[in-house]
Amino acid sequence: MKKKIVFVAPQTKSLINFRGDLMKDIVKKGYAVVAVIPEDESREFFIKNHIKTRLLVMDKNSTSIFQNISYYKKLKQIIKEEKPDKVFCYTIKPVIFGSIAAHKAGIKEIYSLICGLGYVYSANGTKHKLLQKICDKAYKHALKYNKKVIFQNQDDIDEFVKRKNLSKAKCELVNGSGVNLNKFKRNDLPKGISFLMVSRILKGKGVMEYFEAARIVKEKYPQVHFTYIGQIDHGQSAIKYDGIKPYIDDGIVEYVSYTTHAEKYFEKCSVFVLPSYYREGIPRTLIEATAMGRPIITTKTPGCKETVVDGKNGYFVKPRSAKNLAEKMILMIKNSDQLQKMGDTSYSLCLEKFDIKIINDQMLKIMEV
Repeated sequence: MKKKIVFVAPQTKSLINFRGDLMKDIVKKGYAVVAVIPEDESREFFIKNHIKTRLLVMDKNSTSIFQNISYYKKLKQIIKEEKPDKVFCYTIKPVIFGSIAAHKAGIKEIYSLICGLGYVYSANGTKHKLLQKICDKAYKHALKYNKKVIFQNQDDIDEFVKRKNLSKAKCELVNGSGVNLNKFKRNDLPKGISFLMVSRILKGKGVMEYFEAARIVKEKYPQVHFTYIGQIDHGQSAIKYDGIKPYIDDGIVEYVSYTTHAEKYFEKCSVFVLPSYYREGIPRTLIEATAMGRPIITTKTPGCKETVVDGKNGYFVKPRSAKNLAEKMILMIKNSDQLQKMGDTSYSLCLEKFDIKIINDQMLKIMEV
């Protein structure tokens, strides 16, 4: 009888995009893989790759005690029915509820992936300090049942250990989710200067700073093109479409709400931008930018800083500063003859750290698959 592993996911698309290659590698190792997903979609992917699915609706933004208890109970029942050898969870709710549910279902090998600390740990104020304390208690209780807890940057490990959420001995480090170099292929920079940002429309991602910086740059360099790709979000720090509409209407930024072919937009850009002050793991978009051989502008926020050697393959900017972001954009415009060299450095960094084959080999070793 095959050994079995259950993946507990926050979104179906994110599971395929970020863990799809990992699940396929596990199937190749002879395991049966079961995906607990909140949306019944992308059936072709799961059928083609021999992955069983179990539907369990989850509202990642809900604070309802009744909804969360219901999710936990149903998840525990699914795990009991599947009787896996291992359970793998990622993002805050699946990690907390999944770890506890798996333990209660009698599973000994539980693994969690902390994909950044997110909005809760990046915001200040009395409300957020209270939320942090609640999350700390929940994490501490859930993670004690884990065999290993995987992080995507050292800052997050240090933060969790400092908060006594788990012991350092349980922590493992990998460089993000990795990138498939067969999909995101390196190519030379296009003629002319163009900037691209891809993210959810959240304040912490630096979305408004990007749009405002584009306005500043356009006043001096009207020929420079700016593109933003991002879906409307409904989280606590979401920006409404009305917030970015004036920039779109004025022709300052080209807006694309959603695409399944982000690589096509990377090909058209000269520089990738992510001025995030959100606690990231390592943003997938930044890794994709290195794979495509693009210079990067980002912040020294944990997770983001792992993708840039300042002055070599990009520049750091101050968080929450559209003015500083515009200054670095203008610096790149003035020194456009250096961009190809910076892009080459990005690609070399990707080969060294972010190739999906390297990341998945590390993940399989950690999970003892």
